[in-house]
Amino acid sequence: MVNVEQLSTRKPAVSVEELLAGFVPSPRFGEVSFGTYRPDPAQPTQSEAVELLQDFAGRTGGKPAGGLRRLFGGKAKANGAKPAAKSNGKAKVNGGKPAGIYLDGGFGVGKTHLLSSLWHQVEGPKAIGTFVEYTNLVGALSFRKTVEALSSYKLVCIDEFELDDPGDTVLMSRLMRELADAGVKLAATSNTLPGALGDGRFAAVDFQREIQVLADQFEILHIDGEDFRHRGLPTPPEPVPNSDLDARMRRDFAGKTVAVDDFGILMDHLTGVHPSRYRQMLKGIDAVVWRNVHTITEQSVALRFVVLADRLYDKDVPILASGIPLDQLFTPEMMAGGYQKKYFRAVSRLTALAREAQESPVPAPVA
Repeated sequence: MVNVEQLSTRKPAVSVEELLAGFVPSPRFGEVSFGTYRPDPAQPTQSEAVELLQDFAGRTGGKPAGGLRRLFGGKAKANGAKPAAKSNGKAKVNGGKPAGIYLDGGFGVGKTHLLSSLWHQVEGPKAIGTFVEYTNLVGALSFRKTVEALSSYKLVCIDEFELDDPGDTVLMSRLMRELADAGVKLAATSNTLPGALGDGRFAAVDFQREIQVLADQFEILHIDGEDFRHRGLPTPPEPVPNSDLDARMRRDFAGKTVAVDDFGILMDHLTGVHPSRYRQMLKGIDAVVWRNVHTITEQSVALRFVVLADRLYDKDVPILASGIPLDQLFTPEMMAGGYQKKYFRAVSRLTALAREAQESPVPAPVA
């Protein structure tokens, strides 16, 4: 038997406490540590990142000894990455010392593993979440209540740091500045150096002051490794015919709770549920089945769907789907536009979940 649910009927009510309680590592990184990270011997910056973060973790509860800039000597790295911008030789926050550390590097070099390891090593109170989750938190609570909630934390970790529009630029620069002023240590990962955040999305030059404030919060370390843009998209498994979905679901997900939705209806439903609630919307769901998957043509819907894809990946929820292949979810214009990193990541993660469903062992027949 399969317990069938529908995501398109769920509108969870989430308290402030529940929202904040969700800022913990995803199950995929629930037990990682610096010891379980395996740096590539051919990429010394990966080992350097471990040492730097371990030192940062040891000093998070107290005043930094000498500042992070002393570790780099204020010089650009040989690979071209630059330290955070300075004014008269000092950052513009925390008495001239950066409030945190920023790991820049391509997809798949272990940045989330390292950030989660830092979170595990530091005593609370602390928070870890994606950039989108923090902006969604502000949308759900208000800016002032978010600052009040996070200002008492020792550490705030921001994964997949990205700026999507001018509003987010101003919002996150203010949030990071106020948290830094309150003594909160910050750690972030991204595929983009702070000074380049916003490129391709809006007229970044018009918001250079806000972007500079963000850059001034962090000491930067570039982690070398093959960038995802040189790998191309993974090939997803073939879609399942509609006529086979029910039988496959009963066979592969016996005894589980499965969310079965028409893809178009689900996309319409997402526009009425705040993205900060997507994690709770998936509560108790072991697998999802989507009928009639089609290309998403509206950017706002696509960006909301990326958030859902991230939450599905966090929970390791396998996907069975009919319709188009998952590498056709977004239009060619989207895949080549300013949000392409988000869409590449979503396709990569959804493909992994679809493969997991296709390759899941068939349950043994009951004797």
